[in-house]
Amino acid sequence: MASNVSGTRHHQAGWEAASPWATSWTVAAAVLMTFGGIMAIFQGIAAIAQDDVFVATRDFTYKFSLTGWGWVHLILGALVTAAGLALFRGAGWARAVGVALAGLSMIANFVWLPYAPVWSIVLIIIDGFIIWALCAPRRESPESRA
Repeated sequence: MASNVSGTRHHQAGWEAASPWATSWTVAAAVLMTFGGIMAIFQGIAAIAQDDVFVATRDFTYKFSLTGWGWVHLILGALVTAAGLALFRGAGWARAVGVALAGLSMIANFVWLPYAPVWSIVLIIIDGFIIWALCAPRRESPESRA
C-alpha cells in the first residue's frame, strides 16, 4: 500500500476500503480461503484414496460417487487456495474469483452433507462469510480520480 502526502494509505490499484474493517475482513477472507482450500485438498485426497473412510446416509437425494466428489474437492480446494494466496498479493481479479469459488464451495459442501455433516455446515458458513467479506463496500481513492 502506498502513502500520499496527508498520510492516508491507499491500495496501489486506486481503490481503498470504505473502512479499515473492510480491509481487515478481506485479509480474514484470504486467510480462510487459503486454510479452507488446503483442508478441501486433504478432504479430496481422503475421498479418492479410501472410499470406506466416509459413511453416507442411505437414500440421500444427491448421492454421487465418493471418488468423483473427491476429485471435485481436490480441484476446488486447489483453486480456492490459489485465489486466497492471490488476495494476499492484492490481485484485483482474486476478489471476483474468490466470490465465485466460495459460491461453488457452498454448493459442493451442501451436496457433501451426508458424508461429513458438521464439517460441511461449518464450511458453508465460512464460505458465506468469505462472500460477504469480499463484497464489502469499496470507494474510489482520490489518486485514481485524477
